[in-house]
Amino acid sequence: MTSRMIRCFLLLLSAGITLPAQQTLQHAWDLAAGGQRQDAIRLLHDLIHAEPGNADVRLLLGSLLMEADDRTGSIEQLREAVRLRPKSAEAENTLGEAYDKFGDAAGAREAFQKAVSFDPRFGIAQLNFGQVLLAAGDAKLASEHLDRAIELLGQNDDAATGHYLRAKAYTASGNVQQAAAHLQEAVKIRPAFGEAWSDLGQARRGLLDSPGAVQAFETAVRLHPEDPIAQYRLGAECLRQGKAHVAIEHLEKAYKLNPNDQSTLNSLQMALRQDGKVEEANLIKQKLAEMLREKDRVNRNQLTAITLNNEGAALEASKNLRAALEKYRQAATLYPELVGIRVNYAVALLRLGRWTEGLQELHEALLRDPGDAKIKAALKDALAQAPASLKPEWSREIR
Repeated sequence: MTSRMIRCFLLLLSAGITLPAQQTLQHAWDLAAGGQRQDAIRLLHDLIHAEPGNADVRLLLGSLLMEADDRTGSIEQLREAVRLRPKSAEAENTLGEAYDKFGDAAGAREAFQKAVSFDPRFGIAQLNFGQVLLAAGDAKLASEHLDRAIELLGQNDDAATGHYLRAKAYTASGNVQQAAAHLQEAVKIRPAFGEAWSDLGQARRGLLDSPGAVQAFETAVRLHPEDPIAQYRLGAECLRQGKAHVAIEHLEKAYKLNPNDQSTLNSLQMALRQDGKVEEANLIKQKLAEMLREKDRVNRNQLTAITLNNEGAALEASKNLRAALEKYRQAATLYPELVGIRVNYAVALLRLGRWTEGLQELHEALLRDPGDAKIKAALKDALAQAPASLKPEWSREIR
């Protein structure tokens, strides 16, 4: 069980719930801690049927479902817990963690923001809010909440994460000295923090501390040998120091772990060439060239898709919906990752009465961007209008 779930359960036990429910919670906790999570989940589902208004049970069940990768069940239980306990920082924070895990950045940000407003001294919520702000590119506001989290958390394991994230914010602003200081504190608190050691190596390299950088990179690789970034960084630093033979070992491992990384391929072919392995270097260089050609092809497809999408919008505006649909279809085929194009294609399908295809495309768009309220509203509206016989199984989740 995670440390955050431990905190959640401890709060449950002190929440003043009835003795039978508390005993059932304890039993569910024991089952989950012993690896019998499905049994714990079934037990909690039974308890909710008996006590549907018990927010504590829903919090624990939602947390267990989150760890079981059940997005729908987890969010449903945690939303209901928040409804039952509207001013609970713990409930909002747990809901935010679920949103964050399942890729809903907007939902996570809103929940964490509410959590810190309800309880500004809730260190974990401050940490979580700072993390989502940092991921969104708001390093300045993230820094305020991360500083608060570090102050509140003291020297525990979560504080190490706070220092690690604070270092990323300093790095984004170009303050390598402060980044290195926070990373040093992170690994002091959590010596097995491989990602922090790797970033510390980068910071030390920026401070022209080559021996310190190598030591940090080596520690990162020792802790997480399957991390391609750690292997690449150590290999690249060895190459910079003229140790091509040593560099090859780590760069080849990085390549096996992530064969599509351009920086790894480039450094590996340079190391092989410096080590006299010209034929092997040429093979890697050829793979690099092929990868760059593929990247160029994807870029051209993306530009073409955007042009087709714009042409489709113009045709739709001129009431030529069938021609617009074909443009959107071509654009979605070329650039399926762009949610806006998929939405346009879906809406055109729905307007032409092709409900099954249109609903599926709109649902796929929502899965790719679950935090987009406009897509969610459009899908709900489409499901409300769709013939009952054409509504897919997943429509119950949306409703």
